[in-house]
Order: sequence, then C-alpha cells, then structure tokens
Amino acid sequence: MAKTLKVPEATIKRLSIYMRVLKDLEKNGIEVISSAELAEICGVNAAQIRKDLTYFGEFGIRGVGYYVKELHFDIRKVLGLNQKRNLGLIGVGNLGKALASYRNFSDHGYNFVAAFDADKAKVGTTLPCGIDIYHIDKLKQLVPELNIEIAIITTPASAAQDAADAAIKAGIKGILNFAPVQISVPDGIRVKKVDLTTEFDNLAYHLFTS
Repeated sequence: MAKTLKVPEATIKRLSIYMRVLKDLEKNGIEVISSAELAEICGVNAAQIRKDLTYFGEFGIRGVGYYVKELHFDIRKVLGLNQKRNLGLIGVGNLGKALASYRNFSDHGYNFVAAFDADKAKVGTTLPCGIDIYHIDKLKQLVPELNIEIAIITTPASAAQDAADAAIKAGIKGILNFAPVQISVPDGIRVKKVDLTTEFDNLAYHLFTS
C-alpha cells in the first residue's frame, strides 16, 4: 500500500482518530461498520473518511462498509505502527514523569525505554513506571543499543536546543518537543512541537471572547 506524496497533515491526524476508534470497536466485538456509523463516532462526515482513506488505497466494500479488524490493521500500517516504536525521554521533570507513566502510549505501540537528564541527583535512579534514568551524555551510546527512534523533549526552554542537538548526534530522526521554545534542526529531522500554553490561549479565546 503506497502512500501518495502530498497527504494533508489534517488527514494524518484524522487517521489516528479513526485508528483509536476502530481499536475500541474491535475490542467490543464489532466486526463491520458503515462509513456513516464510523463518521458519527469520529465526529466527521462519511465523505471525509472516504477521502482520507483514498490517499492510501481502496478500503471497504460498497453496500457493506468496513471490516473493523482489517481497517484497523491497514491504518496502523499506513501510520508505520505495525511494529513497536521505542521512545527516549529527555528531561525528567513533572511533565516528563507524567508522559512516561501514561499507559496509553504503550497501548498504541510507543514504548519509553530510557530517560535522560543532566541532573546528577536523578541519574542512576528509576522512575516509578520502571524506566531507568541516564545522564544525557549516554544518549549516543544508548540510542542504537535500545533502538530509540523518537526523542521526547520535556526540558526547560533553556536546555531544549542542547537536548535536540544531542539527540540528533545520537542518530534520532524524530523529535516531539514539549519545551516552550522553538528548536532548530537540520534537514531530514522531523520535529513536532506541542505547546500547551498555545492550546490554553486558543481555548480561552473561544470561551471568553465569543
């Protein structure tokens, strides 16, 4: 199933929603679902689901709908989640600890395998969820050893660029940045920024200015 080149970012985000919904349907023993039923659960329209899926091939049977288990598997494959992905946490503060303990990541195939920090008081200890904390200088050694593919940065803003640089030098190609600052990376490195303050500001605008 070959991806076409220019898939909208919004489509990728919706695929993730479809996948989670299909996983729940599969757990509940639902074998077949129509596009209209799936659309209602996902909060979109049926035409949107069909359009999103056509970027990646032909799915479903006209007059029948989608086989839940098969579509769930196909979307996981499209998103590159047909195998486990190992994560490395950089910055073991409150947010980092909370993310590492969030079980839903593991349910979707993302596994934290190590945590890194520059604070010597934290290095050598273990998080309550069982993840060992290493000095950030160990990144270059442990990224290939533990097959870490994605770095999650939850450092203070002042340390985020150094953390990203260290991750890239260690061979990381994907970074999810929770630090409240933009980081610069070379071509070929994928960065996604999660700015919680911006999301709060957006929500406040819609709540209090309407």
